[in-house]
Amino acid sequence: MAKTVQKRTLETRSRLISAANDLIAQGGFEALRVEEVVLRAGVAKGTFFAHFKDKDALMDLLIGERIDGFLDQIEAQPTPQNVAQMAETLMPLLKFMACERYVFDVILRRSGAAAVEEIGAIAMTFGRQAEVVSAWLSGGSFRKDLSPELMADGIQAFLVQAIALEFCALHRGQGLGDRFKSYLQAWLMPVFSQSAER
Repeated sequence: MAKTVQKRTLETRSRLISAANDLIAQGGFEALRVEEVVLRAGVAKGTFFAHFKDKDALMDLLIGERIDGFLDQIEAQPTPQNVAQMAETLMPLLKFMACERYVFDVILRRSGAAAVEEIGAIAMTFGRQAEVVSAWLSGGSFRKDLSPELMADGIQAFLVQAIALEFCALHRGQGLGDRFKSYLQAWLMPVFSQSAER
């Protein structure tokens, strides 16, 4: 009996996720409404809240899955050996994270930066991304005066900043890729003057 209930619960959750993905494909993330998800999934609204605390919890899962997909693709690429290759390898992820202001807002809220108690799918992807980038930085022609972990943390900060400025009217002149690449160049390949080295 317990296995039947568990199977039905998993099937219902799967229907909710599938319905949400269908609706996102039609209208984007921001347009998604819980009422439409339950209608499409053929369940009561209370059933949705038995599976997800709120819409943000569902978005955490759906956006986190997409980020994981981009990270799978990134890990399958050759290890970047310079700033240009690193920026190019990370660009599909940045473009997704910047695809809608709403998506970026959810990412910020669920990344752990907003002190959300639970660690969800998006927060886990931030940890995974740091591990991937840190491994790249252990080799290649990047600065050696900082640990790969600290440099990876900086890259995440610059990634978030580059996306944030994408939504800022004052910074529309420079494209996302160019902005991110300039941050990477300054962070990973600093040019110190001779007087600074003394």
